[in-house]
Amino acid sequence: MTDHVSLVRRSLAGTDDFDRRVREQADRLVDALGEGRLDNAAATLGLELEVYALDGAGEDATLAPIPESVYDGPADKELGLHNAELNAAPSRFDENGIAAQAEEITADLAATRERAREHGLEVVLDAMPAVAPADGTHAYLDDVEVRGGPAGADDGTDPAEERPVVVPGSGPDDPVLVARNMRRDPRYGALDNVAVRRSGGEIDFSVPGATAGYRTILFESLATSIQPHVQVPDPAEFPRYHNLATRTLGPLLALSANSPFLPGDCYDETVDPEALVDETHHELRIAAFEQSMNQGCRKVRVPDDLEDPADAVEHVVADETFAPFLREWIESEARSASEVSGRSPRAGGEDSDVETGGQKGGDPASDVWEFDYKRGTFWRWIRGVAGGDAVDGACDERSLRIEYRPLPTQPTVRDIVGLQVLTAGLLRGLVAADHPLETLPWADAEESFYAAVADGPDADLAWVTADGDRTEDTDEIFGEVFAFARRGLDEQGVGEATRDRYLAPLEARWEAGVTPSAWKQARVREHLDDGGDLETALARMQGEYVELSRERDSFADWI
Repeated sequence: MTDHVSLVRRSLAGTDDFDRRVREQADRLVDALGEGRLDNAAATLGLELEVYALDGAGEDATLAPIPESVYDGPADKELGLHNAELNAAPSRFDENGIAAQAEEITADLAATRERAREHGLEVVLDAMPAVAPADGTHAYLDDVEVRGGPAGADDGTDPAEERPVVVPGSGPDDPVLVARNMRRDPRYGALDNVAVRRSGGEIDFSVPGATAGYRTILFESLATSIQPHVQVPDPAEFPRYHNLATRTLGPLLALSANSPFLPGDCYDETVDPEALVDETHHELRIAAFEQSMNQGCRKVRVPDDLEDPADAVEHVVADETFAPFLREWIESEARSASEVSGRSPRAGGEDSDVETGGQKGGDPASDVWEFDYKRGTFWRWIRGVAGGDAVDGACDERSLRIEYRPLPTQPTVRDIVGLQVLTAGLLRGLVAADHPLETLPWADAEESFYAAVADGPDADLAWVTADGDRTEDTDEIFGEVFAFARRGLDEQGVGEATRDRYLAPLEARWEAGVTPSAWKQARVREHLDDGGDLETALARMQGEYVELSRERDSFADWI
């Protein structure tokens, strides 16, 4: 069996075959688009939900790895050992489809929590933990083994150097880094090593109040998100959906912000706690992802506009190649692993962001493994995806969907599905009304997004109204956000009761001016005023958040 380090080195060496296959597979996808083979009968919805685990309760809780047996249920593995992902299978975008999304996420979360509680762990619906692992956050995130290198040691490190900073390489005598608290998947390892190599051996991470350097991208695993998927039946309309999605980033992130704090031991010793609460960004997740992967390039960013459906394919091809893999490398590894474990191999791997493709229905345009792999490293906050799962009466496996990627995990299932429904309904409503929001300049949409990252519900946002007028009036902006979301849901046959169930709690947080991030800031201020230090204040807030998240139906019930 090819070992983890050998596969990482193979990827770091690069291969012309990868880029050649991506180009050939992209050409087949573009042909399929032009021939109408990605057209479908109806829109669909899907959802990805990321969570993390805590050990213990209240202010004594610590971030904790999730045991392997928990993944015998519906949960999938994610980047960090403390992370898990739940996925709602796609369903029609209608009344029954929304119910199916909610039922599946509710059931899968309950099953995962039950398995985790057998180990004394709590699975948390949150966007970033404010408490550290038992041995400290930096020790956990920077726990790296160095394989190979000039010392020739495979057990890791030069005994004379406690924390060696090395530059990984592809040669047999070059060092390769293995982050001990990262899932042992060769594609994760390759992405990790290429980012560290581009950074010169250590990746800087800096947000208000905290500066650190890590020998791995694992600090990205502190961020957890939800990703609504909206499949567009007519690919000719896809550029409009995509470009409108980009212009909704600011308002939807401002409404959903939920990650204003790192674990308490991450902050600089000289930080002023009261000033930190005022100055921290409402969405530190964005910085964690962008700073981990944007080494020598800007792969993680707001996407460029599309003019043609084929641009969704061509932009992936043009993107810089990161840590390439060929399908046969993974299949060989999967076959070898299955011989050891007795399990059937999966071409995509258990932890893959890659859709395995294959000869679906004999259609060569579906055999696009390398293209799918590269699309999995096309990190844009809005991403187009060709391919997916069949939904009876709506679409087959050849489709074109939007992945709406910047949204933080919300406190409850109702809030999560509500944000999914708001996102999908808003895009549908804007298109159905032929709304002029797309005329908002791209640069203003980007600025609006990063304003929401920094300031959450107080962000300076930009919008174009239904009358074609530019506005920065947030009451006017959110009035249209909810009005056109309701229109879009009505267009999809979603009844008023369902619209109210999922949109009313989000409207309530806007009317109150309180998002989960703002609530967290307020609670930390109160605990600081009561005499607690920063770590204590954060831990107490985290304990209260976990309890309310578990016991309340929606965040609106907290405010």
